[in-house]
Amino acid sequence: MGSIMSIRQIYTESAFRNFCYLIINEQDAICIDPFEGGPIGQILESEGLTLSSIINTHEHWDHIQGNDFLKDKYGCPVYAHHAASKKIPTCTDGLKEGDHLKLGDISLEVLDTPGHTMSHLCILVRQRDKVLGVLTGDTLFNAGVGNCHNGGDPAVLYETITKKIGALSDEVPVYPGHDYLENNLRFTLSITPENKEAHRMLDQLVSAKEKYFNEVTTIGKERQINTFMHLDNRSLRNSLKLIDADDKKIFLRLRELRNSW
Repeated sequence: MGSIMSIRQIYTESAFRNFCYLIINEQDAICIDPFEGGPIGQILESEGLTLSSIINTHEHWDHIQGNDFLKDKYGCPVYAHHAASKKIPTCTDGLKEGDHLKLGDISLEVLDTPGHTMSHLCILVRQRDKVLGVLTGDTLFNAGVGNCHNGGDPAVLYETITKKIGALSDEVPVYPGHDYLENNLRFTLSITPENKEAHRMLDQLVSAKEKYFNEVTTIGKERQINTFMHLDNRSLRNSLKLIDADDKKIFLRLRELRNSW
């Protein structure tokens, strides 16, 4: 039987190191970014869960290719950013900033978070007054942010990270769309080698020898280990030789360096 309430992180074993998610409340579930439909269907069947809907954070194929199987099997709606709805053949409903989907007493609030693509959304999960987490797709990763190669804009991503993601409270858990933590930590340490928390996490990750990072960080932790979230750090600015630059210039330089890392 399903959990009373959980955010279930599912690692896909893919070359792209995707995560997809099941948000479960009693016996109902919502699937976020199904990489493959079959394995999700097996979990739902084995736990007696009903899939009420699918949400795609954006239109890239590795976040939507499980839609067909699950939509056909469960007859559920498929939600995505309103500007991505025509780019996703299975999409039935477009979402905008501030929209809410309900799963019992769970509320999923839509955040409009362009940058990785211009039609990207993140999901803030609440149960009554408690924030249970933010599902960030390819906007925010553990110790990194998304690239902007396929329909995105790094200047727009800067605004999203600093104003939308950066406005979230430190205690909010972060559920990203991929596990890129090891490379991202190594990038952080290439810029700010004195970052003790990044060193600690990298040592822990390497020694654990797990297939993927199966812990959950928080916005507060990201402010410590994510170079894109502490743009005023003097050591970082010295390393980039941009000590007096504005935050946007720092962010864009970091994104440029990470592109070739």
